[in-house]
Amino acid sequence: MIKKINDTVQLHNGIHIPRLGLGVYKMTDDQETLQAIKGALSEGYRLIDTAAFYDNEAIVGEAVRQSGINRKDLFITSKVWNSDQGYDETLRAFEQSLTKLKMDYMDLYLIHWPVADKYKESWRAIERLYEEGIVKSIGVSNFKIHHLEDLMTQANTKPMVNQVELHPYLSQQELRDYCNEQQIAVEAWSPIARNRLADEPVLNQLANHYNKTVAQIILRWHLQNDVIIIPKSVHLNRLKENADLFDFELTADDMAAVHAINKNQRFGADPDTFDF
Repeated sequence: MIKKINDTVQLHNGIHIPRLGLGVYKMTDDQETLQAIKGALSEGYRLIDTAAFYDNEAIVGEAVRQSGINRKDLFITSKVWNSDQGYDETLRAFEQSLTKLKMDYMDLYLIHWPVADKYKESWRAIERLYEEGIVKSIGVSNFKIHHLEDLMTQANTKPMVNQVELHPYLSQQELRDYCNEQQIAVEAWSPIARNRLADEPVLNQLANHYNKTVAQIILRWHLQNDVIIIPKSVHLNRLKENADLFDFELTADDMAAVHAINKNQRFGADPDTFDF
């Protein structure tokens, strides 16, 4: 069981990924983003999750350098965007991302969305990057079971991570069970559903019981489900709050109560119908 902020989970290739990290989606102000990442690193965060689409890879790299933390002690993730998918296109997109980060390698590189007729070629390129050692782990994002099954009909290397929308209103139990069987780690984007669950009675009852916030209850629920989480915030007090998860533990009944509020409700796009 996770006991501290820098605890990790071992991926099926032996690489360790932190269970708690910082997502930087929609961090658009350069100075604010820089300070947020440096603040997170100073609080003990070691996983930073960015993407080409976020347009802040250069700031992530700069924050890492300014932090003074040894690169090998950090875990940096980025993703290839939809318009850059395909074999050659993915290789070029990766080089652009690595150049913006000003790093020699990435810890994890993901296919951002399962673009039909392209994600297999994108995966072939990512496998090459993995074989060359400039990406330590590889994975996908927003893949449903049928996407994973289709990908693995031709893949030489199984994805190590699947990053998906996941929160108490979208518990993704079937997908999580499948990924667990396949030894694919599940990572949650929008783990607290951008605070849309703040008025949910069950979560508020648990928050009052444990003297925690609703967000902390949700994040703890994720961790106890063996889900990697990357909550986003630019505020230092919220960064601290999101990491203050290790002095309490939800009971089996608590976990079941949170699971019971699932509505299979997405706040983001459906990977089967997205159009961007």
